[in-house]
Amino acid sequence: MRVAACLPLSLLLACAAPATHASSSPPANETAAPVREASVKPGINDSWRDSNTKRLVRRLQSESREIWVHRERVVAAVAARPGMVIADVGAGSGFLTLMLAQAVGASGKVYALDINAGLLANIAAEARESKLANVETMQTPEDHTPLSPGSVDLVFMCDAYHHFEYPRSTMRSIRAALRPGGELVLVELERIPGKTSKDMLDHVRAGKEVFLAELLADGFELVREEKVPELAENYVLRLRKPADAGAATAAR
Repeated sequence: MRVAACLPLSLLLACAAPATHASSSPPANETAAPVREASVKPGINDSWRDSNTKRLVRRLQSESREIWVHRERVVAAVAARPGMVIADVGAGSGFLTLMLAQAVGASGKVYALDINAGLLANIAAEARESKLANVETMQTPEDHTPLSPGSVDLVFMCDAYHHFEYPRSTMRSIRAALRPGGELVLVELERIPGKTSKDMLDHVRAGKEVFLAELLADGFELVREEKVPELAENYVLRLRKPADAGAATAAR
């Protein structure tokens, strides 16, 4: 695994650390049926099943949320290219989905995934109004995604990973959906005792080092931590599914 030399010491240490709740065994064959894992927090997404989507959109598109305020910089950090196929996992209100759809252009595609059918209906409607024919919505269950194996170039997750009730099963599905060499761009909330608010400490189950260790144990490689100076409450990690993922798994 290659790690950029300019990464903070905390990330360098995390690369060698074991995942706190992941199995010590290598990632399962991506075509094998996964063993049902225990929920990390039952009911974690109950509030996001609300049929009052206007209330959810207000929460997601609030001026108090830096991801909304600096959305152009977030999308720039993804570095989407024309023709790419991207999955926005945990798309929420879809404001980033639509921006990514513009970035990949008519020759590309963006899948918007969420557990809330009402939010997905809103995204589809906004895509039609914006004449973005390259957006497709998918309602997803809690423990996997409906993405086909090898169907996407990049998976984007913005403040979504800490909402995964079954993170290992979900990430196994996401890894399978990525093409060899495909990338995962993770935007997540910082969790720093003494700096992060108590409510956020209670809400986000672990910090950057733990989340990174989990993803490394899931078979991803760390590419780098993206520097987005405008973000104070979030960090951005870029990871990769190894180009020889199938051979590497078989050799283990």
